[in-house]
Amino acid sequence: MSRVPQIRCRDLNEAPVNADGEYILYWMVAFRRTQYNFALDRAIEWSRALDKPLLVFEALRAGYQWASDRLHTFVIQGMAEQYRRLEARPGVRYFPYIEPEPGQGRGLLEALSERAAVVVTDDFPSFFVPRMQAAAADKLSVRLESIDSNGLLPIRAPKAIFARAHDFRRYLQKNLPDHFADVPVIDPLANFRVDREVSLPRKLTSRWKPTRLDDLASPATLVSRLPIDHDVGAVSFCGGAKEARRKANTFVKQGLGAYGEGRNHPDQATSSGLSPWLHFGHISAHEVFKALVDREGWSPAAVAPKATGSREGWWGMSLGAESFLDELMTWRELGFNMSSKRDDFTRYESLPDWALRTLAEHADDPRPHVYGLDEFEAARTHDEVWNAAQTELVRTGRMHNYLRMLWGKKILEWSPRPKDALQVMEELNNKYAVDGRNPNSYSGIFWVLGRYDRAWGPERPIFGKIRYMSSDNTKKKIRMSRYLEEYGGRQASLL
Repeated sequence: MSRVPQIRCRDLNEAPVNADGEYILYWMVAFRRTQYNFALDRAIEWSRALDKPLLVFEALRAGYQWASDRLHTFVIQGMAEQYRRLEARPGVRYFPYIEPEPGQGRGLLEALSERAAVVVTDDFPSFFVPRMQAAAADKLSVRLESIDSNGLLPIRAPKAIFARAHDFRRYLQKNLPDHFADVPVIDPLANFRVDREVSLPRKLTSRWKPTRLDDLASPATLVSRLPIDHDVGAVSFCGGAKEARRKANTFVKQGLGAYGEGRNHPDQATSSGLSPWLHFGHISAHEVFKALVDREGWSPAAVAPKATGSREGWWGMSLGAESFLDELMTWRELGFNMSSKRDDFTRYESLPDWALRTLAEHADDPRPHVYGLDEFEAARTHDEVWNAAQTELVRTGRMHNYLRMLWGKKILEWSPRPKDALQVMEELNNKYAVDGRNPNSYSGIFWVLGRYDRAWGPERPIFGKIRYMSSDNTKKKIRMSRYLEEYGGRQASLL
């Protein structure tokens, strides 16, 4: 019997298992880690069942939208760590591939699958991944399985799409306890032994050369040779599971106590900062949850007997822990709920009917200021707070969560039309944010336009019944003087 819950497994094609295959192929695309990974667990199960070695194939394309030094470097740092971890494992071979030119990797997955018994991949419902996997399913002549290791709740457990966080939270409280016991193996390779090694034909490895560890270990040199956006530079923090784990443990030990009250204040810096590593799969929500559980001394017996949908009190943990879990569980997995069930979740037309209606009614309202993409990107608006938030995003690859909401609301207010605002938010967020292109990232963008929210009054110009935010009120509500010193004023110019 499989340790991986059936609800997390999908067959992407109807091809059979190839009993004569030489290895199990794990096509790693989203869960770029070797611990707490249901997809790797499933690949190892197949290896043991068929007594075949494991080939881990992790690639990085050159031609995807928003490809840059920033995103490539972060991923490559994780790949270097994977290489060191996997190279000495008996019965395991790691095949890292950095595409040197757009399209040069075409055909590699098919070539690897021709010698595979089964292909296992990651079920990640966002960006180009679903389309890429659907295309692969049509071409592969061997069984292709997609495994969900996105969060604590299987993404296909809910049958409905939730329109409000409160309703999804209540669903979680009612149903999540059924999944507490379903946890991926901490280190599935620790006891993995297959007395056979993966052998690949020279013809294949000559046409598609695996990236060497020396190159992965020098990402700045490697990315400088690639046809990607070199104007978006690498960030100061490092990708990979080791750094993700350090970040998580530091937050749980030092930042959790002040998280509930302090996370909205940029000067206090109490946010976990884990979203880049969660997005690229360098750390699992299960591992973060485990660190939190150990810190709190918590067990499932502590949860409240009744699901109320309340943000506090259900878990039976400290205030900071419950506040953090609402972000990690409710808001993060709410985005996966939408993206796994609607192919159009990134399109303007996916907004709630009430939001589409009120935005249309006010689409032609006069704007007090109108800016184009270039002005937004360069932080050249009249607003010190907005400019500071945009400057932080461009420089550091992230933005304070509270200011991200204001950032989006002002783009709506200062764009010619609501659809223009969506295009600007998507472009800037996905280009500069290391955690962009994620279901949770799109939840934040679309929340600005009314998704997961309700109609608000009084009705306002431009916004209609969409929730309104202002920079003046924001400065009164949150502590950000040091933040403005660092990113605001003269420092905000990005030209």
